[in-house]
Amino acid sequence: MTDSLSDAKALDTKQTMAALGVLFASVCFGIVPYFSRNLTDQGLAAHSVAFYRYVITAVILLPAFLSQLKAWRELVWGLCAGAGMGLGWIGYVRAVETIPASTVGVLYMTYPVFTVVIAWAMFADPPSRRALLASGLIFLAAVIAGNPAAVPSQDLPALIFSLAAPLGFGFGICVLVHRLSRIPPFARIASVSLGSVLALSPLVATSTAAEILPADASTWIMILGIAVVSALVPQLIYTVSSPIIGASRTAVIGSVELPTMFLVGMFAFGETLTIAQLSACALVITAIVLTRSRATRNVTTNIARNP
Repeated sequence: MTDSLSDAKALDTKQTMAALGVLFASVCFGIVPYFSRNLTDQGLAAHSVAFYRYVITAVILLPAFLSQLKAWRELVWGLCAGAGMGLGWIGYVRAVETIPASTVGVLYMTYPVFTVVIAWAMFADPPSRRALLASGLIFLAAVIAGNPAAVPSQDLPALIFSLAAPLGFGFGICVLVHRLSRIPPFARIASVSLGSVLALSPLVATSTAAEILPADASTWIMILGIAVVSALVPQLIYTVSSPIIGASRTAVIGSVELPTMFLVGMFAFGETLTIAQLSACALVITAIVLTRSRATRNVTTNIARNP
């Protein structure tokens, strides 16, 4: 009996720590706008910011990638997913330059809608009723947050271009779920990160020095922040923690990413939240809590799934 109680307490402690890990990682993902806007304000091009976010993870986890060369088909899919995510993220960075982080955050959180559509069209994975309902709520949130009355007309092209990020993430989720389950989690992270780096490298190579090289030490610190604090460290923590608490709790706890973006906009950039933005935030979180399904999980959650 004592052993059973001890085991139960140990399990509760493990799950509590894992839940805190997912919470911490999700907050780290949510502070991305802080780093990206500060880096573009220093003169770095959007594609350079995206490149720096992925390159350290790709280099550190390269051995995990090389250890799975026999599974070359899965690795190629991972590289393609990473390429789509890396190129799509350029739109996100450019949008955050001029548009409130909270508005861009809501548009970014539309990736479950793209996930449902791509999974259905490319992988013959029909959505559930809950997934369709959640997609409808998220689409409504995007319309509320990005309508012409809430966003100046001159910013609409950038806002539309920012949808490339959730499109890339949606494709990445589908690939991770349907093609990468046979390789270990760290190899999945490595293949996706390396794919992003390879796709962004031509743009970096053809840029001017001012667009890709930080001007001072403080900019280098920001680069380390976006690469380590918002990518490498939270991805590793998420990878370890999410299988322990399961996909449902991971999705619900992970929804804190969007409110974190709102707080970054308020306290770092002096943005004032509108009723439309708060309503959109509530709809997105409701959709995530409602479904708690594979289709609405964060990319990293799917990376962490055991084969």
